[in-house]
Amino acid sequence: MEDKKEKEVVKKTRTARRSVEKVEETPKKIVKKTTVDKEIKKEEKPVEIKKEVKKEPEVKEEIKIKEVIVEKNNGFNYAEVIVIMIITLILGGVCGSFLTYITKGNKQIVRTIVNNNGSSQKLPSEFNEFLQTYENIVNNYYEDVDSKKLIEAGISGMLEYLGDDYSVYMDQEISQEFTEQVEGKYKGIGVEIVLTDAGVVVNRVFADSPAAKAGIEPGDLFVSVDGEDVKEKTPSDISEMIRGSKTGNVIVVVKRKEEEKTFELKLKEVNIESVTSEIIEKDKKKIGYIGLSIFASNTYDQFKKKLEDLESKGIDSLIIDVRSNTGGYLTSVTSISSLFLDKSKIIYQLDTKGIVEQVYSSTKEKRDYKIVVLINEGSASASEILAAALQESYGATLVGKNTFGKGTVQTAYQLESGATVKYTIQKWLTPKGNWINKVGVKPDVEVELSEEYFKNPSKETDNQLQKAIEELSK
Repeated sequence: MEDKKEKEVVKKTRTARRSVEKVEETPKKIVKKTTVDKEIKKEEKPVEIKKEVKKEPEVKEEIKIKEVIVEKNNGFNYAEVIVIMIITLILGGVCGSFLTYITKGNKQIVRTIVNNNGSSQKLPSEFNEFLQTYENIVNNYYEDVDSKKLIEAGISGMLEYLGDDYSVYMDQEISQEFTEQVEGKYKGIGVEIVLTDAGVVVNRVFADSPAAKAGIEPGDLFVSVDGEDVKEKTPSDISEMIRGSKTGNVIVVVKRKEEEKTFELKLKEVNIESVTSEIIEKDKKKIGYIGLSIFASNTYDQFKKKLEDLESKGIDSLIIDVRSNTGGYLTSVTSISSLFLDKSKIIYQLDTKGIVEQVYSSTKEKRDYKIVVLINEGSASASEILAAALQESYGATLVGKNTFGKGTVQTAYQLESGATVKYTIQKWLTPKGNWINKVGVKPDVEVELSEEYFKNPSKETDNQLQKAIEELSK
């Protein structure tokens, strides 16, 4: 589903600071980045945001089967039960009904829906046709048919009909990767690795992870995993080797300077760090810097902690960097935005089939110091919500390049098989009512990232960052 615009984003933007569960484009010597725990297939389109109902807790299971009673004569196999579940989900989501009675045999299948008011009706004929087609293919096709794959194809077909790049079916493997990314945690040893001319090296070690506790350090060069030489392996290969451990334990040998070091590690749940921070001093002023790689479920807590730490050190202003941040949870960006806006300020608006709801800040907290938000062509979805909210409701200055332009909201639910169905449910609008879909958020100060940065990436060669510092030093 990649389009030309997204491919250009990857080529033009600075080193992506996405979730560690992504394979990233990196400048010059570094070819790609991933965790050693699992390779995630590259997805250049934004990670979509999930729905939040105003003033109510997030509903993680948007369409959940409350009750499915199946009476059967000859029995239903696993795939047939999934078909029934799919139809129940569809009907439950659309009309608040549930399927209560099904029979199977030589006679016509009888299916009844019980509505919330207690009335009942037969299943619409189109669903009978769907089930009949499924049964005919499974029972009569001249070659063996994988019924599970047939169901997956049926679901994918429904979503493809929508013609929406963000309404997709994700199989079990991709679903797990997606979940790990947006939840901000996964099972592994807790390191991010990159491929260099020397081989695969540790780029970052996550706090409180097995790797951190064992003493693995950034710069360590991978030599072997469980006795197998990995000098010619890719980050993806090493990732699969570690995550694929059947015992849950792995022995890793790394080279540090000229010495080889051996570590025996136990795979555990690791929290992915999606927020970085530092203080930049310029003209006797303290400028806080916070970088966000994704809006995961745990990003708000990390952000708030970093922000309060910077403020305790007396910052005069703040830079929020969402360059190449492809999005995440709506709840996460809503909470982060609320830290800077009082309750009278609109964060964004939700348009559900023409009915517009304004979403306001929900906390007593607010700030009044100067803020610059760094954006680029890879800033999408939740990143655009934050940038627009701070620009229109706070008065922040946006520096960088025009953002990606994704103005829709998705919801997702998981099937019993472990697969996930994700589809668009709303448009989101800026506080002033602008829909930025395929348009993007325009920076106040446009700055193209210099070629010098790609040749020698550093804080000094990052001219977009330097422009943000200049804006706050005035």
